[in-house]
Amino acid sequence: MTAAPFDALAPHPMTGFAAATSDLSKVYGSGDTRVVALDRVSIAFREGEFTAIMGPSGCGKSTLMHCAAGLDSVSSGSVRIGTTELSGLGDRQLTELRRDRIGFIFQAFNLLPTLTALENITLPLSIAGRRPDRQWLDRVVSMVGLSQRLGHRPGQLSGGQQQRVAVARALASRPAIVFGDEPTGNLDSRAGAEVLGFLRDSVRELGQTVVMVTHDPVAAGYADRVVFLSDGRLVDEMSRPTPDRVLDRMKAFDARSRTS
Repeated sequence: MTAAPFDALAPHPMTGFAAATSDLSKVYGSGDTRVVALDRVSIAFREGEFTAIMGPSGCGKSTLMHCAAGLDSVSSGSVRIGTTELSGLGDRQLTELRRDRIGFIFQAFNLLPTLTALENITLPLSIAGRRPDRQWLDRVVSMVGLSQRLGHRPGQLSGGQQQRVAVARALASRPAIVFGDEPTGNLDSRAGAEVLGFLRDSVRELGQTVVMVTHDPVAAGYADRVVFLSDGRLVDEMSRPTPDRVLDRMKAFDARSRTS
């Protein structure tokens, strides 16, 4: 059974959204190998909100995040960061936009082993030739509990501490939006809960916008809302999620797919 189209807060031309897609499609291959990863997805991410993207494996979660973040090209439709339409940007402009206005947190920590925690946090700013806002940086470092670890290199830090460094790095430039792709996938439950708490605090205390792809109902429970994908389409949305409600919704999708 093909999922019915669902517009999760379809984008409006007015401001108030950190990022938005409109009729976004992503197709890989052609002919017999053609795969529609995203099928006319329209979604907007409100400023100062924590959104989780969920769905079964292969439903298009990571593809949606990569396209919305300008990491992957789109087959049709549009993507905006704020009011900037990504399709109108050249490679250099797109690189600068990702560097200056978007933060990234991935499952792998992606830290440079020869640099200290502080140097890793400020590396994107250093590459851009910009000095960090010291007051903002101190606030971010304090929020993620790294004040006593800034001189340590990644090899001297636990996995959870390394991901805290990655979170601080994503927030250091005060981006318009932070994208996380399974950011707690390599962490144990305690360290994962700490990182998710920092992401939630960055939204509530710093006004950050966060979009996270996850398969974990517990992780999704930290978000303000959850959007669900199936077969490359948005099919449902949940506000004020709890792990139990998210798990029940995912079970319903699984049961529906088995009977279709």
